[in-house]
Amino acid sequence: MLTFWGNSQRFCDGMSRRNFLQIGAFGAGLTLADVLRVQAAKNDPTTKPSSPKAAIMIYLPGGPSHMDMYDLKPEAPAEFRGEFKPIQTNVPGVQICEHMPMQARMWDKLAVVRSLVSVDEHSDSLVMTGYSENTNRTAAHPSFGSVMSKVRGSGNNDVPPFVSLRGMSIGTEPGYLGVAHRPFTPSGAGIENLRLAQGVTTDRMGDRQDLLTKFDTARREIDASGTMKGMDAFTGRAFDMISSGTVRKALDLKNEDPRTRDRYKGVEQFLTARRLVESGVGCVTLSFGGWDTHSSNFKELKRQLPQLDRGVANLIQDLHDRGMADDVVTVVWGEFGRTPKINMSDAGRDHWSPVMSAMIAGGGLKMGQAVGASSAKGEYPKDRPYKVPHLLATMYQAIGIDPSATFPNGSGRPMYILDDRNLVEELI
Repeated sequence: MLTFWGNSQRFCDGMSRRNFLQIGAFGAGLTLADVLRVQAAKNDPTTKPSSPKAAIMIYLPGGPSHMDMYDLKPEAPAEFRGEFKPIQTNVPGVQICEHMPMQARMWDKLAVVRSLVSVDEHSDSLVMTGYSENTNRTAAHPSFGSVMSKVRGSGNNDVPPFVSLRGMSIGTEPGYLGVAHRPFTPSGAGIENLRLAQGVTTDRMGDRQDLLTKFDTARREIDASGTMKGMDAFTGRAFDMISSGTVRKALDLKNEDPRTRDRYKGVEQFLTARRLVESGVGCVTLSFGGWDTHSSNFKELKRQLPQLDRGVANLIQDLHDRGMADDVVTVVWGEFGRTPKINMSDAGRDHWSPVMSAMIAGGGLKMGQAVGASSAKGEYPKDRPYKVPHLLATMYQAIGIDPSATFPNGSGRPMYILDDRNLVEELI
């Protein structure tokens, strides 16, 4: 088994959040046929989604500043309000940062929750699973995408249900659902699993499939345990996924109109995410930028916010133009907010878990609003306090998955998808 390490991202706590990729499209050194076999064996046919909806989860690693994005405080003292000014959106009464004008012009298609309470951890575990990293070290709760993989099962042979454009992380792990529900990671060696080997045509691959079937038949005859039963079918599905090239085509942005590619120049991940959900992928997660701004907060945000704004605005508008807005729920958030009071010596903001903001769009939810409010200085929720799992529960419901559903953990004990599963009522 070989492991390829992705880019290392080091936060202020000194810990390196390394992405990793195992050879084999879904990781752990398994062949694609092995993974498909395990996935179907573990799939519960009674938990099928009510609709083929999808989710795009945009993670802003390091903790983006709520005070400088979606929850500005122009009336607060200078050491709190910072350098940026709010601008009016196209929804009366809702203002956001001046460096996000594209979102402001389309706010009727967006919403923000300004009263989310988080935990003080540099990890995507909470926003991807609904549980802190500290809890998941022992409980191993699955990520949102892994739950989608489990529920959807293997109905579409050509398309993996869960794709991570940011590699593997603690938050994307399947936990007790098992390795079959890890995300497909289309980077490094991962993409090679979707390509035909050099010089191998589709016909030749079919011959190889027939040969493999004969070997499997021979192995089955001497397999007293019966574990080989049905292996031919699973192997055939693995070949189907490789030969169809559906995901490979989605990942190749050359297939997109040049004018569209130009709109996404520099933020191509957002375009890739859109193309993947169009191809049938259930959950796509990506990360964008670095938001751990203990120093030079405003300098960094002046550079990053316009890029994020363009990526989000183009993605959401494209989903609307393609009639997919109600079928795809999109969320943009990080692990916590930043301190309301600025570090005047370094012009930075530190970690702040008592309150943060999250932008959400689509999925048939109620848009064109700001849910909840923080205090006058952005220090804590003033009204409508919600926890991160509450927004995840709302997203699960939007895509047709009951957040109170249970799956057995490694010991066979039934575990709820989310223990804290109240909904953000204003979005329903």
